[in-house]
Amino acid sequence: MMQRQAVNPSDWSVKLGYNQAELIEGVTRQLICSGQTSVDDGGNLQHDGDMRAQIGLALDNLEAVVKRAGMTLANVTRLGIYATDVDAALQNFDLLGSRFGGQGVAPPMTLLGVTRLALPGMLFEVEATAAV
Repeated sequence: MMQRQAVNPSDWSVKLGYNQAELIEGVTRQLICSGQTSVDDGGNLQHDGDMRAQIGLALDNLEAVVKRAGMTLANVTRLGIYATDVDAALQNFDLLGSRFGGQGVAPPMTLLGVTRLALPGMLFEVEATAAV
């Protein structure tokens, strides 16, 4: 059974909704997810120009991938986030807090500002590692 232990030398990141690190033990399976974005089942961009809606759909898509592997968002152990507008992404991070906080986890994450993503109009991408 997977066990998680938060590693936070100080609590500043916990106040923002994530741990600086986690010690993971007892893993039997690991899932590495590519970047999930705001696309439909055909790979077509949805919500052009709407950061909040793109974050929501990207998280829906991430959850679908994790679920397909027999896991939940509670199994996510790390997030990598890319945004074309970091300030706009941070203003909508409550969406991440509700999804992951609702599962009782605060996976370590990195947020990077980028000049563009794969498709014109794409504003947000999230990649993840999950384990059980």
